[in-house]
Amino acid sequence: MNRPSMTRRLLTFLFSASLGAAAQAAPGPGSAAPDFRLQDQDGAWHSLADYRGRWVALYFYPKDDTPGCTKEACAFRDNIFAFDRLGATVLGVSLDDAESHARFADKYSLPFPLLADVGGEVAKAYGVLTRFAGFRVASRQSFLIDPEGRIARHYAKVDPEQHSAQVLADLAALTGAATGD
Repeated sequence: MNRPSMTRRLLTFLFSASLGAAAQAAPGPGSAAPDFRLQDQDGAWHSLADYRGRWVALYFYPKDDTPGCTKEACAFRDNIFAFDRLGATVLGVSLDDAESHARFADKYSLPFPLLADVGGEVAKAYGVLTRFAGFRVASRQSFLIDPEGRIARHYAKVDPEQHSAQVLADLAALTGAATGD
């Protein structure tokens, strides 16, 4: 096996595996979702309060442009119209900076905000901040937030390739709508 292939497989394994326990417990279904104010890949600021009246699929991921994170982001991209039809906004969050997010979003034509939580405060508030190989990262977890700003679902175990479809199906069930795919 050549070295680049071996490195890619190791990265895929590392970022697909559980990244360890988060330092703080994640907010559970029915609780208020922690608000935030973060910058996206285009320099625009976003807060959870900006999305009142809409569902929010808030997904945390470890690192831009890594195999599992790319699969997950592209699956959300491919389902973006279905999320929109159900009145939902997709927001991705990692500890990468806005410039890294801009490169990642441009490379894969990601049509939703990627929020830069460089200090890890939002990841900590959601209970997903962890350490892996000496680095602080957000573990791959997601939250479906209702239009009133409450946690409707917490996804602690995420399959990057199937997760978007899972969230979409749950959203359709919660709203009583068909996905129309």
